[in-house]
Amino acid sequence: MDNNLIDNEVLVNEIASIITNARNNVSKQVNSELLNAYWNIGRVIVENELKNNRGEYGKKQLLAISKNLTNKFGKGFSQSNLYNMKMFYTKYPIFQSVTGKLSWTHYCELLYISDDDKRSFYEKEAINSNWSVRELKRQISSSLFERLLLSNGEANKKKVLELALKGNEIAKPEDIVKDPYVFEFLGIPENKPMMESDLEEALVRQIEKFLLELGKGFMFVGTQQRVTFGNTHYYVDMVFYNKILRSYVLIELKTIKLMPEAVGQLNMYLNYYAAEVNDENDNPPIGLILCTDKGNVDMQYALGGLSNNIFASKYVTYMPDKEQLIAQVESILALSDNKIDWFKLLWVVLQLVCKKMAWYSCFIRIWSFPNVSKNFYEISREVFELRKKFEYFFFAYDKIE
Repeated sequence: MDNNLIDNEVLVNEIASIITNARNNVSKQVNSELLNAYWNIGRVIVENELKNNRGEYGKKQLLAISKNLTNKFGKGFSQSNLYNMKMFYTKYPIFQSVTGKLSWTHYCELLYISDDDKRSFYEKEAINSNWSVRELKRQISSSLFERLLLSNGEANKKKVLELALKGNEIAKPEDIVKDPYVFEFLGIPENKPMMESDLEEALVRQIEKFLLELGKGFMFVGTQQRVTFGNTHYYVDMVFYNKILRSYVLIELKTIKLMPEAVGQLNMYLNYYAAEVNDENDNPPIGLILCTDKGNVDMQYALGGLSNNIFASKYVTYMPDKEQLIAQVESILALSDNKIDWFKLLWVVLQLVCKKMAWYSCFIRIWSFPNVSKNFYEISREVFELRKKFEYFFFAYDKIE
């Protein structure tokens, strides 16, 4: 090829890069100014509403404003959009908390999430994962926030706060696990029997949507990856690589409930990958079994005591019941609150039982009991047993009083 043609191609590519960057910068600036304008419009509407004490401001008044603005400026100022601007100011009273990395359409989806922690999570994830509006809507509809909270078996307020402030940070193998996984994009009717090979083919056909559901950092390696022991060949259903964890992720698909032999087989695959496939920069591989039902008791024994990172999650081919997931999270959080209340109650009991002298030493002794937080009946029994141990002390103290 002529050197002049090569030079011209390099020059064109460099110029094209400059133009693309300039357009992106202009687009970001326009988006930032648009968000600023919409936030200020919302502020003016809210302040006027408060000033004039108009509870029904959003109906007749917004409609009149909408007509006037549409006549002057064209589209973009419908009554519903003005209401969104009003909500925008209400949900984000400090404009500096608004990021220019999301579009107005993104925010219109976020505004209708009433829970502040949940909204903050989806906002962070949309930025970190560069979600389109369509992807954001899908993740909200599939209750990603609740599924991540429940993925490790127990939700707590600390985890809620971490998700709200940081999004879903990937730092350890369990951070990539969801429960359940949602495959509504496959279009498979609920409870329809299917072969594992059919499920695998369906996921490959929708690989982009499957990668979105898997989460951040996943890259597709292939299906039916061969593992050889002696003269015997085995095949891993699906293999991915997570660039954040720097680990291969081996996925086994099961269209039945979790069986112990599936865990053993996957453990064998992981040992092979650790010894034969991993290079010096890779972390230990991770195994994930996707099944129709985990069976909690069986899973506890099947997955316990393994040196490899193996996880099992249920998958569904329909959108989960959002209200049911929310109720499940709230019940666990309420249980967490109740545990805190037991400690408060324990504190009161100790003060009553131990009176004024050396109650702190009693408290330390009881705190060291391994099952102190189980329930009040056990706590009371332990306090009573300890009271008997200190019987002479309390008798002497009563005499002094």
